[in-house]
Amino acid sequence: MLTVSSRAGRWVLLATILGSALASIDATVVGIALPAIGRDFHTGLGSLQWVVTAYTLTLAGLLLVAGSLGDRYGRRRLFCIGVIWFAAASLLCGLAPNAPTLIAARALQGVGGALLTPGSLAILQASFVPGDRGRAIGAWSGLGGVATAVGPFVGGWLVQAVSWRLIFDINLPLAAAVVVITIRHVPETRDASATGRVDLLGGALVTAGLVGLTYGLIEGPSHGWASAAVVVALVAGVGLLVAFVAHERRTPNPMLALEVFSSRQFSATNAVTFVVYGGLGGALFLLPVQLQQVSGYRPVQAGVALLPVTVIMLALSSRSGALAGRIGPRLQMSVGPVVVGLGLALMALIGPGGGYLTEVLPGVLVFGLGLAITVAPLTATALSSAPGEHSGMASAINNDVARAAGLIAVAVLPAAAGLTGRAYLHPAVFDHGFHVAMVLAGALCVLGGLLAALTIRNESHRTSDDDHEPPGRPCSSCGLESPPHAVSVTR
Repeated sequence: MLTVSSRAGRWVLLATILGSALASIDATVVGIALPAIGRDFHTGLGSLQWVVTAYTLTLAGLLLVAGSLGDRYGRRRLFCIGVIWFAAASLLCGLAPNAPTLIAARALQGVGGALLTPGSLAILQASFVPGDRGRAIGAWSGLGGVATAVGPFVGGWLVQAVSWRLIFDINLPLAAAVVVITIRHVPETRDASATGRVDLLGGALVTAGLVGLTYGLIEGPSHGWASAAVVVALVAGVGLLVAFVAHERRTPNPMLALEVFSSRQFSATNAVTFVVYGGLGGALFLLPVQLQQVSGYRPVQAGVALLPVTVIMLALSSRSGALAGRIGPRLQMSVGPVVVGLGLALMALIGPGGGYLTEVLPGVLVFGLGLAITVAPLTATALSSAPGEHSGMASAINNDVARAAGLIAVAVLPAAAGLTGRAYLHPAVFDHGFHVAMVLAGALCVLGGLLAALTIRNESHRTSDDDHEPPGRPCSSCGLESPPHAVSVTR
């Protein structure tokens, strides 16, 4: 077992931080590149939605399976495979000659993200002595936050100065460095108690179900809700998700332990997560497009527009988690989403030529404050409300619920606001739809706050120096990030 102050420990930290940065930087910059991608490929908003959702689909569907594979076959091994896979898919993204190829490459990139994401934190948990795990996780989280903050600036500059393709190409040297460092300096670890088969069928069912559901929701507005392809996709998607639940009930080694939902507090927390992160995912998909296509921002300016949110989250998340630990989560989980919704409503005022200080920054500051109030107690409650033996599974489920909510919102919200086809190429049309979408997204967040007020209870929180990280930070016991502690909710 290693210590943070040791040379070997610092190498392990560097490998996991750089590996996680691959996914976090990529997630934050793709949204900035969407208008440029659309112009290059002469494609509609539906294809741009798929550029985002194809990645999220495979990532969300395979995270739990990937965590199990790492436990059984080696966390370092799976982490390296994930990094190499992610880099190869990034190369395909950068070379894509058309939108369908880019979408397929993004789906492959999501597979790589699913393989490497659980491994980074699982490696830290298994490699460091219990007394240093908190410091290791804190360093991983803090430096990961820096990467999340720098990513949009670098990505925006690349899109503006050279080409959107470079936001994928820059992953290649970083991935090469991660693989070399990992092979040389990261010890291999496994879970000796992990037995039984990995639930590959469960992963396939949930991924295919999400694909069908998402396809139907994205293509419905343009092809017609009664068209055969849309109806078949929606019915098949729902059917596959029902089959997934039935399979998880029967299989002796389920990917998803359904008994965790017997806790009313856990179920309520995930319901709040779904509603709130649905609002966030839909809004933050449209915001970079509005800033560039309507307000006239350059990509680098759009990239740094939300930087204050990251600063606020890094400054206040730990304090918010500590407060929830003293008074219980109900107040913050009720008030926070309402503040987030108010921030989104203020962003609805962003219009043509919108000044940053007068139209953008006020909404960004309120939005960031609402996230800081909400995320830490929400994440901590998801952990504490499940049985101790399922704490890792609980965090993984909450993480996937957040991703699935953003996935569905990106599919549904633009159409609900009247944004379809090539609307993003017509500033006046997109501007009107954006205002409607932000109000709808804000209303969803307010609804999440009301739901929390009605369903969340203040309960005592179990804590342990060894296995419980600061609320709102990533959970080392499951090897997954908690719902985004920055603003990359569309990854």
